[in-house]
Order: sequence, then C-alpha cells, then structure tokens
Amino acid sequence: MDYGYNNGIIPYQQGVAQAEQGFTLKEKIQYSLLGIIVIGGAFLIGRNIVKKSVAKNEQKKTLEEGSVPTYAKQIKMAFQNDGWPGTNKDALRQALRDIPTKSEFRKVMTSYQRLYNNSLLGDMQKALKSSEYDEMLYIVSSKPETNNPNKSQALTTDQLQSWAKRLKAAFDITYGPFPGTDEQAIKAVFLEIPTQAVFSQVGVVYKSLYGNDLIADLKSELEFWEYDPMMQIISSKSKN
Repeated sequence: MDYGYNNGIIPYQQGVAQAEQGFTLKEKIQYSLLGIIVIGGAFLIGRNIVKKSVAKNEQKKTLEEGSVPTYAKQIKMAFQNDGWPGTNKDALRQALRDIPTKSEFRKVMTSYQRLYNNSLLGDMQKALKSSEYDEMLYIVSSKPETNNPNKSQALTTDQLQSWAKRLKAAFDITYGPFPGTDEQAIKAVFLEIPTQAVFSQVGVVYKSLYGNDLIADLKSELEFWEYDPMMQIISSKSKN
C-alpha cells in the first residue's frame, strides 16, 4: 500500500535540484569554498587539539630527572634564558653534554618537536652564531651511537677530534664584522679534558686537522691575562 511517502520524497528531491539549478556560478563557487573552509577549519582545530594533548603528555615526563623530555625542556630553557636577551650557552652546552648517546639525542629532538612544535636544530641555528652552532654539534658528534657497558671507556678519536674542533670553533667566532674568541667555550673544553697527556693528544689532532699549533693559536686568541689562568686548568690535572 502506498502511503504517499514516495510522492512526498520525489517532489522534495525535484525541489532541491531546481534550487541548485537556480544558483549562479558565483554562488556555487562561494558555497563550495565555504564547505572547504568549514572542513579545513575543523581539521586544523582537531590537529591543534591532538598537538596540545601530545605536548601535555610529554610535559608530564619532564618531571623525571635525566629523561628525554627533561633534556628537551632544559634546552628550551637555555634558549629562553630566563627572559634575558640571547641564549644561555653554558646551560645549553651542559644539557647537550649530559645527553649520553647520539640515539638519545635523536629522541630528544623528537620530544622537543612534541613539546614545542618546533625543530630543535632549527631553533638552535636561530639562537646561535655559526661557530657556536658548530661547537654544539661537535659535542653531539663525539658521543657513542648507543650505550654499551661492555665497551672500553678509553678515549676515542672522535672525542679528541671533537675537542679540537670545538676549540677551533671558539677561535672562529665573530661579533658582527669583528673577529673574536669564545673564552667560555675554550674553558668548557679544558674542564672536560681529563689529563695533561690527553691535552697533548688534542694538540696533535688539532695540528693534523688545521695545520696550526694549538698553543700558538691559544696565545694568539687569548689576552695575556686570560692565557695563564686558562692553562692552569690543564696544569692542575694529573699528567696521565
């Protein structure tokens, strides 16, 4: 039995079709664009909600000392420098030194992206001079790929090269058009070098990399009242 439903639907569909036919081309384009904007807006809102949720979950992990998100947060805080202009390079340097391996550093990069929706290396490049950026990368490049408790803890060529390269980066820093020296970067390397014998090895590697004598370059880069205190850091260490 026909209760008239079909008779009601068909005229309705015909009315919709006629209404659509009555739209001008401009109106059809406007309605299409409106639909795209609504869908696109909903997508962006959804994506932002997901990002905020991911960042919130990652933020909770920054309470754990030595965790990957904690390293990421320490790096971000070094960039922010408690609201003062510039970057706290000592804090940044220390945070990078504390990260134990290259694989852990890659995890820190991922965590930083989740927390701040920015590239860690991109922010580092914006925050530092080119020589400072190189220095920070040399810190990471000297690390082992992964932790291996059975592997000898003897110094590697990578570590010696890293110290030599960081010293050269400290010598090459510029302030605008003027050459300069990053004394704090030199001091950081000197504090890390464990013995006088290792310092001599760094000098050999520096010579092989750059063709210059390390001591001569130190004397050239440092003022006479800076050179002696810097060398005292090395002379106070054990010989072997």
